[in-house]
Amino acid sequence: MDAAADGPPAGEPLAGDPVRRAVEAVWRIESARIVSALARYTGDFSLAEDVAQEALAEALVSWRRDGVPDSPVGWLLSTARRRAIDGFRRRSALERRYPLLVEDEAAAEQDWDPDRIDDDVLALIFTACHPVLAPEARVALTLRAVGGLTSEEIARAFLVPVPTLQARITRAKKTIAAARVAFELPAADQRKERLGTVLSVLYVIFTEGSTATSGTDLLRPDLAREAIRLARMLAALLPDEPEVHGLLALCELTAARFPARTGPDGEPILLEDQDRRLWDRSAIRRGTAALDRASALGRGLGPYGLQAGIAACHDAAPSVAETDWERIVLLYEALGRVAPSPIVDLNRAVAVAMAYGPERALPMVDDLAATDLLSGSHLLPTVRGELLSRLGRRAEARAELELAARLCRNERERSVLLRKVTELG
Repeated sequence: MDAAADGPPAGEPLAGDPVRRAVEAVWRIESARIVSALARYTGDFSLAEDVAQEALAEALVSWRRDGVPDSPVGWLLSTARRRAIDGFRRRSALERRYPLLVEDEAAAEQDWDPDRIDDDVLALIFTACHPVLAPEARVALTLRAVGGLTSEEIARAFLVPVPTLQARITRAKKTIAAARVAFELPAADQRKERLGTVLSVLYVIFTEGSTATSGTDLLRPDLAREAIRLARMLAALLPDEPEVHGLLALCELTAARFPARTGPDGEPILLEDQDRRLWDRSAIRRGTAALDRASALGRGLGPYGLQAGIAACHDAAPSVAETDWERIVLLYEALGRVAPSPIVDLNRAVAVAMAYGPERALPMVDDLAATDLLSGSHLLPTVRGELLSRLGRRAEARAELELAARLCRNERERSVLLRKVTELG
């Protein structure tokens, strides 16, 4: 059943099929609650997903025949529980578990107590992002189990074949079972440690949606929106964790610029050329409120909060020239101390160039190039080419931008780089 555990089974086209639309809508909105309640009920994460999918398949037939029930979620949950009971009945080794499930069935509605639901969903998030899984498996399992995305949607988002994605999810669930990861909230002392993994998964999902690593589209808004939805959910479940609010703020403040980042044909529009009137002011307000919340908790801003602060500087500026670049330099310096990385160093060099001129930034980039830490990335030659161009060293700039274009895997970004090469003559 594993390979098919992808949301409503494929069938006739969605348009013109109100029952299928209803099933998909319920699954996309409530999948986390359904799977998490079933995982606690069965004590088996993989089985919970399987019986949920069986219930979805049954809904496509039953709802078309009998109509959509008044409580679609309750119907799916009850049907999935019956499937689980049937499965346990067939597995004689687990006969002791069967009476407990039957007994629980009488109190099924108790599973939808709001406080218990929150704990269940939080447990699902921590399970999908467990450190025993490889990073790419955490992303896939989170999008599937918590986000309700299908294997086809996830595979399309990350440009991998569907069988590869399905195998990745299957291995992830087998790893969880082999490691005997309990479906429960980690102890308080472990929760903070593992929260970093959860946040990093959501950050990877949003980053891929914000600037796709490869393919023909610069943005993948659906993926970014899903990361924001999950971050909002996490912020509601963990209201006293500043970095949760910091990540939510970063996502909102960055996504606010999406409407101006591409033209009618999907071509990228650079920051200095964007029509800032198109920026989503509601998203900026939400992001600012989340950043204020992170600051108000009084523990100082972490890596995501600091990045949100940088995004807030951009969103508040009427133009590139009027941006508070000196503050952005300070924020990148702070970020480099709490979360050092070559990408942070590269971005700090860009901010230094904007604040103090390219002649101060180029030695920073040259030092970074000497480390070879970004040797396979197009980002370093892109920045170096821009700095050399601003310094009038056109031949060197052209060589750097040509290298960046060769390394860039995203067709839209590559087209921008090649255009700059042409402009340099």
